[in-house]
Amino acid sequence: MKLETIDYKAADSAEKFVKSLRDTGFGVLSNHPIDKQLVEDIYSEWQAFFNTEEKRAFLFKPETQDGFFPAEISETAKGHTVKDIKEYYHVYPWGRIPEQLKANILKYYDSANSLAAELLDWVEQHSPQEVKDKFSMALPKMIEDSHKTLLRVLHYPPMSGNEEVGAIRAAAHEDINLLTVLPAANEPGLQVQLKDGSWIDVPSDFGNIIINIGDMLQEASGGYFPSTSHRVINPEGSDMTKARVSLPLFLHPKPEVKLSENYTADSYLMERLRELGVI
Repeated sequence: MKLETIDYKAADSAEKFVKSLRDTGFGVLSNHPIDKQLVEDIYSEWQAFFNTEEKRAFLFKPETQDGFFPAEISETAKGHTVKDIKEYYHVYPWGRIPEQLKANILKYYDSANSLAAELLDWVEQHSPQEVKDKFSMALPKMIEDSHKTLLRVLHYPPMSGNEEVGAIRAAAHEDINLLTVLPAANEPGLQVQLKDGSWIDVPSDFGNIIINIGDMLQEASGGYFPSTSHRVINPEGSDMTKARVSLPLFLHPKPEVKLSENYTADSYLMERLRELGVI
């Protein structure tokens, strides 16, 4: 089995996209409205930034979670004991952003948010009525004026060969949020786990955009939309010397949004961040 790429502009794209989410937890779109040149420029700009020590002047603030997260305090995926091989920067429109990087990254944040809202509307339209009835409000309304949606600029440095045993770029995990929107990275490596436990590559053709379900949408839909495990595997051979940059936008509802009888968006997020050891 492989993930099919869906033409965003096709007449049946919404239906096919939601079916792909339902079947695999992932959807891959081509011909979407995100500007490829903008993404390419961001990859170059932020790669240069990660190559400098300027990044340490923007060290993250624990109370706000914006700024630069160095490799030595990188995430350890839930259920794992070894840290991922990555560093990253948390971008919020209200947060600290290096001045020379601000214009493009905020332009991308806005365009990815707009696309994500449209895709949430697709999910709403093509959900069975009994699933729609579980939503406390229309899905696009959940993110309206949300200040919690996070754009993470991820940098996976070249491999040295001396990495900790068992460490990979991103260990198998599920995302916390509603949907994650991710332009295909500048290098392959992203894989998704199928229901039988096997792993398949997510199409990484530059220009595609990859969307996956997060735990919050799984919770809000009563499990109808599955939050699927995914990982970023280590490169091999000559590819070991290549860095990898990626730009996941984690779509978060407003804190007060009711996801289910058990959780608001805020209570769910706090529980997961404690599990990850972030707070």
